[in-house]
Amino acid sequence: MSNPFVRIVEPLDPKQPLKKFFNLSKLADVRYARLPFSIRVLLEAAIRNCDDFLVKKEDVENILNWKVVQHKNVEVPFKPARVILQDFTGVPAVVDFAAMRDAVKKLGGDPEKINPICPADLVIDHSIQVDFNRRSDSLQKNQDLEFERNKERFEFLKWGSQAFKNMRIIPPGSGIIHQVNLEYLARVVMDQDGYYYPDSVVGTDSHTTMIDGLGVLGWGMCHSAGMGPPLQPVKVPLDGIPSLQRVSRPTQLGVVIKLAEGALNATVHHLRQVGVVGKFVEFFGPGVAQLSIADRATIANMCPEYGATAAYFPVDDISIGYLIQTGRDKEKVMCTKKYLEAVGMLRDFKNSSQDPDFTQVVELDLHTVVPCCSGPKRPQDKVAVSDMKNDFETCLGAKQGFKGFQIAPDRHNSIVKFNFEGCDFELAHGSVVIAAITSCTNTSNPSVMLGAGLLAKKAVEAGLTVKPYIKTSLSPGSGVVTYYLRESGVMSYLSQLGFDVVGYGCMTCIGNSGPLPEPVVEAITQGDLVAVGVLSGNRNFEGRVHPNTRANYLASPPLVIAYAIAGTVRIDFEKEPLGINASGKKIFLKDIWPTRNEIQAVERQFVIPGMFKEVYQKIETVNKSWNALDAPSDKLYTWNPKSTYIKSPPFFDGLTLALQTPKTIEDAYVLLSFGDSVTTDHISPAGNIARNSPAARYLTSRGLTPREFNSYGSRRGNDAVMARGTFANIRLVNKFIDKQGPQTIHFPSGETLDVFDAAERYKQAGHPLIVLAGKEYGAGSSRDWAAKGPFLLGVKAVLAESYERIHRSNLVGMGVIPLQYLPGEDATTLGLTGRERYTIIIPEKLKPQMKVQIKLDTGKTFQAIMRFDTDVELTYFHNGGILNYMIRKMAS
Repeated sequence: MSNPFVRIVEPLDPKQPLKKFFNLSKLADVRYARLPFSIRVLLEAAIRNCDDFLVKKEDVENILNWKVVQHKNVEVPFKPARVILQDFTGVPAVVDFAAMRDAVKKLGGDPEKINPICPADLVIDHSIQVDFNRRSDSLQKNQDLEFERNKERFEFLKWGSQAFKNMRIIPPGSGIIHQVNLEYLARVVMDQDGYYYPDSVVGTDSHTTMIDGLGVLGWGMCHSAGMGPPLQPVKVPLDGIPSLQRVSRPTQLGVVIKLAEGALNATVHHLRQVGVVGKFVEFFGPGVAQLSIADRATIANMCPEYGATAAYFPVDDISIGYLIQTGRDKEKVMCTKKYLEAVGMLRDFKNSSQDPDFTQVVELDLHTVVPCCSGPKRPQDKVAVSDMKNDFETCLGAKQGFKGFQIAPDRHNSIVKFNFEGCDFELAHGSVVIAAITSCTNTSNPSVMLGAGLLAKKAVEAGLTVKPYIKTSLSPGSGVVTYYLRESGVMSYLSQLGFDVVGYGCMTCIGNSGPLPEPVVEAITQGDLVAVGVLSGNRNFEGRVHPNTRANYLASPPLVIAYAIAGTVRIDFEKEPLGINASGKKIFLKDIWPTRNEIQAVERQFVIPGMFKEVYQKIETVNKSWNALDAPSDKLYTWNPKSTYIKSPPFFDGLTLALQTPKTIEDAYVLLSFGDSVTTDHISPAGNIARNSPAARYLTSRGLTPREFNSYGSRRGNDAVMARGTFANIRLVNKFIDKQGPQTIHFPSGETLDVFDAAERYKQAGHPLIVLAGKEYGAGSSRDWAAKGPFLLGVKAVLAESYERIHRSNLVGMGVIPLQYLPGEDATTLGLTGRERYTIIIPEKLKPQMKVQIKLDTGKTFQAIMRFDTDVELTYFHNGGILNYMIRKMAS
């Protein structure tokens, strides 16, 4: 169908009439100038893709009428400009695509129709591990091991880049996905198929939101649904997601961020408190211009931690300057600016007449903002640096939970002596055993990275060292970081403290922290110690960073170095010295902390456009190991039955063109019963594969030794491994079991089994399963396997008090029913033990968010809300999930 808005199409430059754009200013609608800038991006996409079929005129009208419609249960379509994936989520997405091609062919369709329609970039950044550190050749050795372990996966991805149209692979060793996106992949304005239009992106990683700091609207989506929107527009509800907020007094905010990097965590914590969950956050006010793009990106990156969908900074002259600073083509940058000016999307934060209408204004009292960390088990749990010592010691004795370890009072000062490399050391509760500068959150910010380098320089010059058993590492977000650290002269000092470059990837933040020295592990185990990891990442959920660090704190890169030098988090930096040098002098943190002026002077001198150009112009060809990979050229993938990395998933077994009528779930057993805040790190397989786990037993049966197990993340393309690793987190708290761990009760036999083994017993007997949970079920990264895994275990529904938005969407995408207790009700008020059997009555005619009856074998009956929130989600459910829907659509 033709676009009814073609009348507002015009060339951006009369000299180039073939390059056109939809000039929204020509709508001549007064409502447009009052729209928040993020909503203008939604509007442009709707107008450009309007065909009165998938995107209708009424959708455009609803967006223009946002001020009124936002309070109603209305949804609008949004087709993003592009898709971005990292390899942990990207491999299973490509596996799904390959399997979908097979399924379409079986149903008589053309398999080559299965492609991402929008440009899709996949950055390989989650495969490398910190196996080697504190040595000059750590980077090369870790990269060699990465290829040795992952060659099969990499060959598969290279096949995908050749077999599928519109897919580009950024090879390993290039950097972290979100920093590469910020510095290289982001266009800000797309120049595609003869049209200019705003860049926008959805990703298979929840921290895709980082790109909002550059004025590119983006957020994380579910597994292959992250590839789904290019095939069909995403439906965006207007009654909750785009409620927009601002943080007031941003001039002061800019100063605080520059002086105290930990203040960013305070901002995250405050935004979560004021209730921005599931909403757009848009920043404005004259002080935003004082924030660098790196600072904006850091705040936007942590968006999932305060629960918002996106944290958007509209494009301004600082954004344009950043594009030039990072080596983008100047002519294209000028076209970008010209386009944004023409459509009213270039922001002047000092011009209050541009201020749009907002739903709510959030006030932040900056007098309350202090340097802080987050932990010990969740990123949203703020701890002021000045209170770290007291807070940790309180956590030691507190009841087991997010802020407690339940250590007996007489053991709080336990000390375990051990020998490491011929020297005697001691470990205690609070001892730092991992200190990692890692992840996109901070490594994209030159001010904090150079600040860490200058701190290291002053520490070395003052005679301070880091104990040799502490696993220190530096994994920059891109080669640019290494470039300016080296050119500014601070890299050698970082190396002297043990912070050598160990790789370019997510590494410690994703759980690829590698092994700790055996004497350290033995000491921790012997004393049952609460050892600590300190990292500059964005996630610290239980069991994620390392199985032997029960406490993990997020901190800025300079503070990571400070705690590494101190060797413990039980220190008050204001009153206690970091250490005593060889001369017997006490050195305090304030003695070596670099000033803002020092950092800025170095940044101005050494962070220059030339280094960005040099690094990124060869990013797709610089990795010789990648170039040498021999990938098959067939359009259909030839599955290797002997592979333990890549396996055709069973999602489409028995799929027919005809839809199956949804059936009532009868007499389901409860597989697991949870409390509040069960995260995707508890659900989704991540980190090392334990030697006594079902996944290990499977790999052993395939002839592998423990040395060859690799990580769960590397095996995300094999459903047999991932199903066995679902709910395998060693910190899992299941109400059926007295102790933490990945076990449950198989009720028919009364036996305590590993979760997978219990699920298999139920499946063989033909019994459906459900999961009971509390509030915020599925908080954390947007991990596809947190939905795929339970589906493969036979879980038909989850009954929870509330859901994290992405995970609820993921469950829908896999055909698992997300049920929610009625307001004021939960397992306790209803008297549910989880030992009952549940019958969930599914009516023939379903409506979004309808109430359904649940009957127990005890005779009790109650209602719950079926959290299919839109008609589109109901369509997915009727098809058995989004992938089945797309296969039927392509086949027919």
